[in-house]
Amino acid sequence: MFVFATQDGITKFLSTAYPVPQILMVRYVFFILFAIWLTRRVGVLAALRSGSPRLQILRSLVLVTEIGMFALTVRYLPLAYTHAILASTPLIVTALSVPMLGEKVGLRRWVAVGIGFVGMLIILRPGIGVFQPASLLALLTGGMYAVYIVLTRMVSRYDGSATTVLYTSLVGGAVMLAIGPFYWTPPDATGWALLLTLACTGAGGHFLFIKALEAAPASVLQPYGFTVLVWATIVGYLVFGDVPDGATLAGAAIIVASGLYAFYRERKRADQ
Repeated sequence: MFVFATQDGITKFLSTAYPVPQILMVRYVFFILFAIWLTRRVGVLAALRSGSPRLQILRSLVLVTEIGMFALTVRYLPLAYTHAILASTPLIVTALSVPMLGEKVGLRRWVAVGIGFVGMLIILRPGIGVFQPASLLALLTGGMYAVYIVLTRMVSRYDGSATTVLYTSLVGGAVMLAIGPFYWTPPDATGWALLLTLACTGAGGHFLFIKALEAAPASVLQPYGFTVLVWATIVGYLVFGDVPDGATLAGAAIIVASGLYAFYRERKRADQ
């Protein structure tokens, strides 16, 4: 989560100097190389054999769109504020799991979703002067990421992680290689260093996450996803001097607490 927060800080810095399609193109080129290396044992051709290729392509398109929207969001909003809104993603996943996965959500988890929505309103403060239109982009980004997570659960019924990672890199890479060159701005030495560092943190973060999943079940690791909010706050303060206000901290605390409670209820139901 620290590596991912560092990656987000670099993305925010780069997005103020370079077009988002260019940033994503460089990132995806390295992601493709990483995916090919990751699938070296099973082979690229074998990994491409998907039980649901259309679903894999759809999921990959949703992700590349979400990453682009996130880069635009952090161009205008502080990291901590953005991640406070994105902390609602697990709650959106809970709501989407009913129509998309056919799962049953109990009353207590629906209450947690509702309380999390209250925390969101505290952060956004609609109707008063501090509301920022870019916040709507952050909300949409969170919704897109929630759809991506649900689609990832769906493809896991058909394919292994090697196939999913390969499709993610190739589909997203194809989109950005088709778009990115039209937005290319020659980077200076600092720009190249940051672009390469961004690519390394992207690949490194995913590698660490995969290794973590090999060491512990996803249900054990899921609560640690909220720590990215802490790391993003630290990075935002040290690099950009951004300090979240009291309303943002209070709203984030409510959202995180609601998400952890919904996760607790989900695990308890699964154990029954």
